[in-house]
Amino acid sequence: MGIKKYKNTSQARRKMSGADFKEITAKKPQKSLIVKNNRKRGHTKAGISVGQRGGGAKRLFRKIDFLQNKLNLSAKVVSIEYDPNRTARIAQIVFSDGEKRYILAPQGLKVTDSVIFADKTPVKTGNRAKLKNLPTGTVLHNIELNPGRGGQTVRSAGASAQLLSKEGKYVTIQFPSREVKKVLAECSASIGALSFPENSLIKIGKAGRKRWQNIRPKVRGVAMSPNAHPHGGGEGRSSVGMPSPKTPWGKPTKGYKTRKRQASDRLIVKKRK
Repeated sequence: MGIKKYKNTSQARRKMSGADFKEITAKKPQKSLIVKNNRKRGHTKAGISVGQRGGGAKRLFRKIDFLQNKLNLSAKVVSIEYDPNRTARIAQIVFSDGEKRYILAPQGLKVTDSVIFADKTPVKTGNRAKLKNLPTGTVLHNIELNPGRGGQTVRSAGASAQLLSKEGKYVTIQFPSREVKKVLAECSASIGALSFPENSLIKIGKAGRKRWQNIRPKVRGVAMSPNAHPHGGGEGRSSVGMPSPKTPWGKPTKGYKTRKRQASDRLIVKKRK
């Protein structure tokens, strides 16, 4: 895995970079594991639900097995593939009974490697087990927060969490945000850090490349009219005419805490920075 730099043939390509895809072993996805991706582009019947979304290159959705509930059956990695819907790479595995599935590919997982999902497994990259059966210090990804629900967090490129301690029916995990939180020991997690950590080093280079990613241009609030945004209006180049910046719906931004009080707050040992 690595980053390639493009030749300086134009202003747009001056600092552009991208993935070299050297780790990819299959050019086409498995047909039985893909579905048509009907993107709503941030629109609902009520109007725009997510701003600055629309267009983009067509892409097929890969069905990823986040639950990994086929237990005690060895599976072999047959390919490492690119997924346009996520930043990490994915791995196609084939179980001993012939069933094929996609999983998130951790760093170091290679073709012909074998993985297994069970309540208790060897501490090996790609295996999945219950948190209560893993030793402290284990690096994790695709972590469950509710038993039997499937992996819900630590799923992006290069992400990893660490199992810090065990206490009763809970284990303590440090997440990528540096938040330390208690999770039920009955939950499952996959072993290893996720692939393609260089994703954060990619430089887009030009606006058109963002459009390919389904991201539309964003207009500054101060350039809008007063009825479209709280920052709009004024004579000439007016700045934000209020004590603090706000969203188009009038809610404070830049440092404003949006997390509501939840029952799970009691499980947080150390808040994220």
